[in-house]
Amino acid sequence: MSQTGFAPARDWISTYGRLLAVGAFVAVLLLGFRLSGLGEQFELATLQRSIAGHPLGGVLFFVVLFSLGNLLLIPGWVFLASAVYAFGAPLGGLATYAAACVSCVVTFFVIRLLGGDALRRLKSPLALRIFRRLDAAPLRSVVALRMLFQTLPALNGALALSGIRFRHYLFGTLLGLPLPIAIYVLFFDQLALWLGR
Repeated sequence: MSQTGFAPARDWISTYGRLLAVGAFVAVLLLGFRLSGLGEQFELATLQRSIAGHPLGGVLFFVVLFSLGNLLLIPGWVFLASAVYAFGAPLGGLATYAAACVSCVVTFFVIRLLGGDALRRLKSPLALRIFRRLDAAPLRSVVALRMLFQTLPALNGALALSGIRFRHYLFGTLLGLPLPIAIYVLFFDQLALWLGR
């Protein structure tokens, strides 16, 4: 068989190997998380206590936990609620916005390092149709996805593996997150009032 005959097989192995590497990384991270007992650090009450008494150190700790939590597939609303309850609505919202943006960037680079543009290499009709739309308006697409799904870990991973340029990912994230975060901040602030915080 000619050298070119092996190319499709090599591409297939490379693509699915990278996707497996991402899956294995997340699985090992989740297993380590479960075995280490760190789960209690991500409970709402623990997060609130950790960041409430230390404004600057608490925010830095919050950013680190948010970034790790995103890789561990923990929903962002847990962090937002803890920040609002610990800092109040304005500062909690700003802290969450900053932490969410950092978290999305960290996830992008970790997943891109492991998986490259593996999703872009898939040749299914659905993938090709999605990438045509993404390529037609990458910034607008990321803004819309952020407004709908915020920091959803699966979205971060999919965008990182899509081959999208980092600048579109970053600016789409910066522009797409403020509105949904503001809505959630108002919701959790009102909830705290109802619960007599």
